[in-house]
Amino acid sequence: MSQFTVRVYGIMINEKKQVLVSDEFIRGGYYTKFPGGGLEFGEGTLECIVREWKEEVNQDIEVVEHLYTTDFFQMNAFNNVQQIIAIYYLVKAVSPFVAPILEKPFGFEVPEGATQIEGVRWVEWDAFSSAAVTLPTDKRVSDIVKAKF
Repeated sequence: MSQFTVRVYGIMINEKKQVLVSDEFIRGGYYTKFPGGGLEFGEGTLECIVREWKEEVNQDIEVVEHLYTTDFFQMNAFNNVQQIIAIYYLVKAVSPFVAPILEKPFGFEVPEGATQIEGVRWVEWDAFSSAAVTLPTDKRVSDIVKAKF
């Protein structure tokens, strides 16, 4: 029996041509990824990215365009019986950016016993590449973003 999980992510490029990434400590590992998360039952992908962005970045956004949907097999890094389908959208702000910004990668303290900590930071366009993110699909999308913009 196949199991799938659908993840929806947003790519935001600000007026300084910086790209927003999320640095996360999850289950003992450190990951840099795009803001977003899991699709909930009964929710569409556009609703999902708007909700996830509000939860993670405390900002209202709108979707500008679809950028990419996973077109290769990707196993869930946290569950080896699930396949990930990831959908990426270019998003733009419709409310002010108020989230605290990390000054450096993983610029947060991980308290004893913590299982998940996250923060966001802007990556300069010249420093942004597939090497700036951790997950395989994010790396592919980074290449698409660099080529397109």
